[in-house]
Amino acid sequence: MTVVYIAGPYQGASAWAIEENIRRAERLALAVWQLGAVALCPHANTRFFHGAMHDATWYAGDLELVARCDAVLLTEDWRRSRGATEERAFAESRGIPVFETLDALHAWLTAGAVVLR
Repeated sequence: MTVVYIAGPYQGASAWAIEENIRRAERLALAVWQLGAVALCPHANTRFFHGAMHDATWYAGDLELVARCDAVLLTEDWRRSRGATEERAFAESRGIPVFETLDALHAWLTAGAVVLR
Protein backbone atom coordinates (compact mmCIF):
# COMPACT_ATOMS: atom_id res chain seq x y z
CA MET A 1 0.00 0.00 0.00
CA THR A 2 1.04 3.57 -0.63
CA VAL A 3 1.95 5.49 2.53
CA VAL A 4 0.99 9.17 2.62
CA TYR A 5 2.39 11.61 5.19
CA ILE A 6 -0.01 14.34 6.37
CA ALA A 7 1.74 17.71 6.78
CA GLY A 8 0.22 20.81 8.32
CA PRO A 9 0.32 23.06 11.36
CA TYR A 10 0.49 21.50 14.80
CA GLN A 11 1.42 24.43 17.05
CA GLY A 12 -1.24 26.88 18.16
CA ALA A 13 -1.84 29.78 20.50
CA SER A 14 -3.81 27.58 22.89
CA ALA A 15 -4.60 23.96 23.63
CA TRP A 16 -7.82 24.46 21.68
CA ALA A 17 -5.94 25.76 18.60
CA ILE A 18 -3.56 22.79 18.75
CA GLU A 19 -6.50 20.39 18.97
CA GLU A 20 -8.16 22.06 15.96
CA ASN A 21 -4.93 21.55 13.97
CA ILE A 22 -4.80 17.90 15.01
CA ARG A 23 -8.44 17.33 14.08
CA ARG A 24 -7.92 18.96 10.68
CA ALA A 25 -5.03 16.61 9.97
CA GLU A 26 -6.99 13.60 11.25
CA ARG A 27 -9.91 14.35 8.92
CA LEU A 28 -7.49 14.41 6.00
CA ALA A 29 -5.86 11.19 7.22
CA LEU A 30 -9.23 9.43 7.29
CA ALA A 31 -9.90 10.57 3.73
CA VAL A 32 -6.53 9.13 2.66
CA TRP A 33 -7.42 5.78 4.23
CA GLN A 34 -10.76 5.91 2.41
CA LEU A 35 -8.85 6.31 -0.88
CA GLY A 36 -7.07 3.03 -0.16
CA ALA A 37 -3.72 4.39 0.98
CA VAL A 38 -2.13 4.37 4.42
CA ALA A 39 -2.13 7.76 6.17
CA LEU A 40 0.71 8.64 8.50
CA CYS A 41 -0.56 11.48 10.69
CA PRO A 42 2.17 12.67 13.09
CA HIS A 43 -0.28 15.12 14.64
CA ALA A 44 -2.16 12.23 16.20
CA ASN A 45 1.01 10.37 17.10
CA THR A 46 2.26 13.17 19.39
CA ARG A 47 -1.08 14.69 20.39
CA PHE A 48 -0.36 14.72 24.13
CA PHE A 49 3.41 15.22 23.99
CA HIS A 50 3.33 19.04 23.76
CA GLY A 51 6.24 20.46 25.73
CA ALA A 52 7.71 17.04 26.60
CA MET A 53 10.77 17.56 24.40
CA HIS A 54 12.38 20.35 22.42
CA ASP A 55 10.61 21.06 19.11
CA ALA A 56 13.80 20.19 17.18
CA THR A 57 13.32 16.55 18.23
CA TRP A 58 9.84 16.45 16.72
CA TYR A 59 10.98 18.15 13.51
CA ALA A 60 13.87 15.72 13.04
CA GLY A 61 11.59 12.76 13.68
CA ASP A 62 8.99 14.08 11.27
CA LEU A 63 11.57 14.40 8.49
CA GLU A 64 12.59 10.79 9.11
CA LEU A 65 8.95 9.77 8.71
CA VAL A 66 8.61 11.79 5.48
CA ALA A 67 11.69 10.01 4.10
CA ARG A 68 9.94 6.67 4.59
CA CYS A 69 6.69 7.70 2.88
CA ASP A 70 5.61 7.47 -0.74
CA ALA A 71 3.87 10.84 -0.87
CA VAL A 72 3.01 13.89 1.21
CA LEU A 73 -0.43 15.49 1.46
CA LEU A 74 -0.60 19.04 2.80
CA THR A 75 -3.46 20.43 4.84
CA GLU A 76 -5.10 23.48 3.29
CA ASP A 77 -3.39 25.77 5.82
CA TRP A 78 0.10 24.25 5.53
CA ARG A 79 1.72 27.58 4.60
CA ARG A 80 1.36 28.89 8.14
CA SER A 81 3.50 26.03 9.46
CA ARG A 82 7.29 26.19 9.52
CA GLY A 83 7.39 22.42 9.98
CA ALA A 84 5.07 21.66 7.05
CA THR A 85 7.07 24.05 4.86
CA GLU A 86 10.27 22.18 5.77
CA GLU A 87 8.59 18.80 5.26
CA ARG A 88 7.44 19.85 1.80
CA ALA A 89 10.91 21.04 0.80
CA PHE A 90 12.47 17.88 2.24
CA ALA A 91 10.09 15.64 0.28
CA GLU A 92 10.58 17.56 -2.95
CA SER A 93 14.36 17.39 -2.58
CA ARG A 94 14.07 13.60 -2.47
CA GLY A 95 11.62 13.24 -5.32
CA ILE A 96 8.70 12.33 -3.04
CA PRO A 97 5.46 13.57 -4.62
CA VAL A 98 3.73 16.37 -2.70
CA PHE A 99 0.02 17.13 -3.07
CA GLU A 100 -1.90 20.20 -1.94
CA THR A 101 -5.34 18.69 -2.44
CA LEU A 102 -7.01 15.39 -1.79
CA ASP A 103 -8.27 15.41 -5.38
CA ALA A 104 -4.72 15.66 -6.73
CA LEU A 105 -3.61 12.78 -4.49
CA HIS A 106 -6.62 10.75 -5.59
CA ALA A 107 -5.79 11.32 -9.27
CA TRP A 108 -2.20 10.20 -8.65
CA LEU A 109 -3.33 7.09 -6.79
CA THR A 110 -5.92 6.30 -9.46
CA ALA A 111 -3.32 6.69 -12.22
CA GLY A 112 -1.53 3.76 -10.62
CA ALA A 113 1.20 5.46 -8.67
CA VAL A 114 4.13 3.09 -8.76
CA VAL A 115 6.26 3.13 -5.66
CA LEU A 116 9.76 1.75 -6.00
CA ARG A 117 11.50 0.78 -2.80
